[in-house]
Amino acid sequence: MSPTFERKCLSVAALLIFATLTGAAQMSGRWLTQQKFAPVPNPEEEYWNTVVNGKLYMMGGGRVAGRGGQTPQNTRVLEYDIAADKWTTKKPAPWPTNHMALTGYQGKVYVANAGDVPGQPNASQFWEYDPAADSWKQLAPSPSKRTAAVAMEAGGKIYVIGGSDAANLSVGTNEVYDVATNKWEMKRPLPTARNHPAGGVVGGKLYVIGGRISAAAVANMLSSPTDIVEEYDPATDKWKAMTKMPYATSGQGWTTFQNRIYVAGGEVRTDHADTVQRDFVVFDPAANDWYVLPGMPTARHGVVLAALGNRLHAVAGHIAFNGTGGEAAHTAVNEVFELAK
Repeated sequence: MSPTFERKCLSVAALLIFATLTGAAQMSGRWLTQQKFAPVPNPEEEYWNTVVNGKLYMMGGGRVAGRGGQTPQNTRVLEYDIAADKWTTKKPAPWPTNHMALTGYQGKVYVANAGDVPGQPNASQFWEYDPAADSWKQLAPSPSKRTAAVAMEAGGKIYVIGGSDAANLSVGTNEVYDVATNKWEMKRPLPTARNHPAGGVVGGKLYVIGGRISAAAVANMLSSPTDIVEEYDPATDKWKAMTKMPYATSGQGWTTFQNRIYVAGGEVRTDHADTVQRDFVVFDPAANDWYVLPGMPTARHGVVLAALGNRLHAVAGHIAFNGTGGEAAHTAVNEVFELAK
């Protein structure tokens, strides 16, 4: 190897190391373990959530009363004023449900696939919640019935992707709702069918992250968590694979903040263990790369993430695998991660 070529190789390697370290530094921060934040007034196994106008809205929840029977449903709606650190109970949802998909747009909350009962009789319902008026309005139902999908808004349209069908099998369904026309349209399916994924929108593109493949229930060996990340471009109606997560998981929390997607917690069943996770990672679509952050103080699945300022709140969840432990294993913790300025 010539001295000139060797110097060039070393320079390139140094630049790559610097870029990696710089990216990691930009993602650094700490959990504020010495500060207390308002706990969730009604701990539940799995709240589904979105942030609108600086306030977090959490709906549904598992209300696990024991395994082996049907999980009870819930109509509860909680509002968390992130800046004021204050919880308020809002008008209940018009139907008893969980595992619906939520997203926010122009100050409203859109709730899709509102059902998780035998036969999923309500699972094509679609509603709009107006936080300012504390009121509900039913919209055109979605073309298909499914639960545990992910909802994301881009360009004034609500995309509802993935989930599980009435047979509790994962689907790749991709349906889009036009807020202006109150109409639905089918789009190109998600390549890797899954339920319980995370999601986020950055630069007008949608990202579906992790989740469960095959079946909906994680408590059997038919359902497997995945680390797959896929990007959807609404302009071209095409999907492409992105860099995989650092770990496979499902039932995680997620939020998009400063053009990055944060993912926390989750659960996984393997041949040797059933575990809930404390992992906390962030995906940078511009770099197509993941960065690992300090893990949550409390390991859990069904956790909710919300961001404001330079802080991310990790609230609620269940500290035991697959809802075991009943209501005693619901956690009300509100743990906060502060990003380095």
